[in-house]
Amino acid sequence: MGDGSALNREHVLNALHEVIDPELGYNIVDLGLLYELEVEGGLVKITMTMTTPGCPAQDYILSGVHERSKSLPGVTDVEVNLVWLPAWSPRLMTPAAKAHFGVRD
Repeated sequence: MGDGSALNREHVLNALHEVIDPELGYNIVDLGLLYELEVEGGLVKITMTMTTPGCPAQDYILSGVHERSKSLPGVTDVEVNLVWLPAWSPRLMTPAAKAHFGVRD
């Protein structure tokens, strides 16, 4: 973002590719854990899930989402809404993640 452009959804999404689910060793974006991502001025609003309720990596992942988002220039606050419905499924993964894990549609 050093080009002087305003903070936008794409900037945040790119940053969140760096948040890795430690159990799967893959980023949360391509795993399909993000359901919604909005940027309103300096506020980033994220609705996301985990692969399973009670995921042991939940705190680690949520911390990563907050830290990566807040590290972006222009971000003043981050709100994360963790939801369980709809339930996560491997169908939500990107084609690259499906190929990595050998998931077939």
